[in-house]
Amino acid sequence: MVNPERFLSTIEFGSVPTLEPGVLVIGGGIAGLAAALAAAEHSDVMLVTKDVFQESNTYYAQGGIAAAMAVGDSPEDHLNDTLVAGAGLCDREAVRVLVEEGVSCCRELIDWDMPFDKVGDEIAFTREGGHGCRRVIHADGDATGKVIVATMLDRVRNHPNIRMLDKHFVIDLLHFEGECYGALMMDSAYGRMLKVEAGATIVATGGLGRIFRETTNPEVATGDGFALCFRAGATLRDMEFVQFHPTTLYLPGAPRFLISEAVRGEGAHLLNLSGERFMKKYTEQGELAPRDVVSQSIFKELNATGTTHVNLDLRHIDDGLIDERFPNIKEICANYGIDIKTEYIPVRPSVHYMMGGVKTDTNGFTGIERLYAVGEVASTGVHGANRLASNSLLEGLVFGKRAGLASANVGADHHKFPPRSIARHTFGKTVPLDIEDVVRSLKALTWRDLGVYRDGPKLQEAEKSIASWERYIIPEQFQARGGFEIQNMITTAKVMVRAALIRTESRGAHQRIDYPDTDPQWEHHAELSVREFME
Repeated sequence: MVNPERFLSTIEFGSVPTLEPGVLVIGGGIAGLAAALAAAEHSDVMLVTKDVFQESNTYYAQGGIAAAMAVGDSPEDHLNDTLVAGAGLCDREAVRVLVEEGVSCCRELIDWDMPFDKVGDEIAFTREGGHGCRRVIHADGDATGKVIVATMLDRVRNHPNIRMLDKHFVIDLLHFEGECYGALMMDSAYGRMLKVEAGATIVATGGLGRIFRETTNPEVATGDGFALCFRAGATLRDMEFVQFHPTTLYLPGAPRFLISEAVRGEGAHLLNLSGERFMKKYTEQGELAPRDVVSQSIFKELNATGTTHVNLDLRHIDDGLIDERFPNIKEICANYGIDIKTEYIPVRPSVHYMMGGVKTDTNGFTGIERLYAVGEVASTGVHGANRLASNSLLEGLVFGKRAGLASANVGADHHKFPPRSIARHTFGKTVPLDIEDVVRSLKALTWRDLGVYRDGPKLQEAEKSIASWERYIIPEQFQARGGFEIQNMITTAKVMVRAALIRTESRGAHQRIDYPDTDPQWEHHAELSVREFME
């Protein structure tokens, strides 16, 4: 049984130091930074990350930000492309907010001296899969995320109403009877507890790629925010829709480094190991199909040819364009002995992005009083069953700002976590536990059973395995970040497996071998909360 009080019931709060900001923001990617900056115009803000501030999915983002700013483009065209990619599950109103307010948010970045790449005096645009035109703006070629973080962090550090706290791991949200009062966290360096009682709390913790064996995500992406909000009583929505990026570097021993969608947008070809372009066998859109289609096509080709990877061919692209647009990709590949101007890049899909998450409205409100979620951890409904390329950074800007403004108003009415006597509980006999082995086992399970293709019997076995792990992985065994992370990973994986079992169809990024067709009756969201897992 999942017990939402499980962590909090082991803590004696009287001895824990307390801080009381108006708004607590958990996470330092683009959504958290946008939320903190917006909230700080009306409230004092504490911004917390579990690692250094540069360590986030945003920092490693390559492609850019999709925004209808080019001549001949329009928010309506952007909306339509997003709806098509989302395979019937996008919420139109949320998408409209995204594409309309996204333009002004990007112009605000420009006002903050964000150095987007230009052609002459005009901002440069590129095209990515699923977009009907060149709509994606970028910086430093293929280092857009790094430049965004630097630009926004500079403003955060210089804002008088924002206090920054890094290397603090949030153990759990402080919640009671449907209301959130802040969070309990631990100083990762010294193991000291800290209680933050906030008028409003914004969870912006990013993704969950590290639950899987192969992912583009950094080490911090262990699904913490999904588990935190789930235990607090929030609803998780569409957790079956995890996006695989079609092209990540595939070399023995090398990390699954992302090869940006923009590479194909600039004309790169996908080839099988016989040197044949194969994408047109599976879709008329070829290499510029949405990510779910490209990833599924690659796996079909791998199965058909009995190979481990395909090749990405840039050899026909102008050398100057490669130098200008993809300097980071060129350098990383060169470190592994690949000259992308003259040689193929071996690639295959890896886990990249969670389209589902904590159910919110367009202001980031979760349904739990004073609790908001933004960015990849949230489900606003803009991505549906498959995220349109480069909409994620835009989502972080737009909904981060909205949640920041909404939470600042709530945070002004500050009040404390209700005093109560909390008894220590014993959940059973502790046993020796190799955390690293549990993590490896979980990653193998999710990669095998929650991959690009799923089927019912394997999902049922996965659910049993996760349930057995839960019985002996208990809070008293952990005094460090890694132990708490594995609990979050297991909780999040359990919800994902259940969601994948429930959706008995194939749609977007969710493909069931035993239910290969798209079912019109399933054109709705799948929602799960802690109540569905109580015995």
